[in-house]
Amino acid sequence: MGAIAVFKKEMRSYFASPIAYAVFTLFLVVSGYFFYTILIYLSLISVQAAMNPGLARGLNVTDGIVRPFFIDLGVVLLFLMPLLTMRVFAEERKQGTLELLLTYPLRDGEVLLGKFMAATTLYALLLSTTALYVLLLTLWSELELYPILTGYLGLLLLGMAFLSLGLFFSSLTENQIVAGAFAFGASLLLWIIGWGGTLAEGDWGALFRHLSIVEHLASFARGVLEMKDIVYYLGMTSFFLFATLKSLEIRRWKG
Repeated sequence: MGAIAVFKKEMRSYFASPIAYAVFTLFLVVSGYFFYTILIYLSLISVQAAMNPGLARGLNVTDGIVRPFFIDLGVVLLFLMPLLTMRVFAEERKQGTLELLLTYPLRDGEVLLGKFMAATTLYALLLSTTALYVLLLTLWSELELYPILTGYLGLLLLGMAFLSLGLFFSSLTENQIVAGAFAFGASLLLWIIGWGGTLAEGDWGALFRHLSIVEHLASFARGVLEMKDIVYYLGMTSFFLFATLKSLEIRRWKG
């Protein structure tokens, strides 16, 4: 039950500060812009296809709007996820409340789990706002449900991986800006490492593509559920949560 108490405390702290409101506002504005531009682009292509039927081959709402929209949301998360995690441990370290929290009859794992659950819940609420765009599409087009569900599953797993990474860096420093910068840098590296797969050959190229966080998201956006993609995200999340736990244990030991 200790994790639940930490979870409730974290949720209150998110909405007691401007962080949650700022992240929600930025996310809605940027995601809305991406959706609008993709919709306008498909509309232009549809007009051209009406005059040239050859262009209409393979043209549909799922491939033309939903799939690229999910990929674009991944880019948005790359920038916004560090904002959700940079203060989680860093601020408490700066204010000295982390040491106090660790003296409570709570295990380090409960503290970490409570904070991770709160960040994931806030992220899920953030992601749910984009369902409005999908509902708007259903007013004038028939959508394939399965690619939408797998796309959201991929974004949820992607966000969990970003959050766990951000929690790790937040546990290492008392400076929120430093924590956010390192979390963003590491996330960006995981995003662009797949580019090396186009330059390297053989096993190295395959390794770079496997480590690329966007390569796995693309499969979900296509409506393809592969175990290697699910294992990748869950493995990355577990790794950084474990690293964060060890960071907390070391701090308790030093304290």
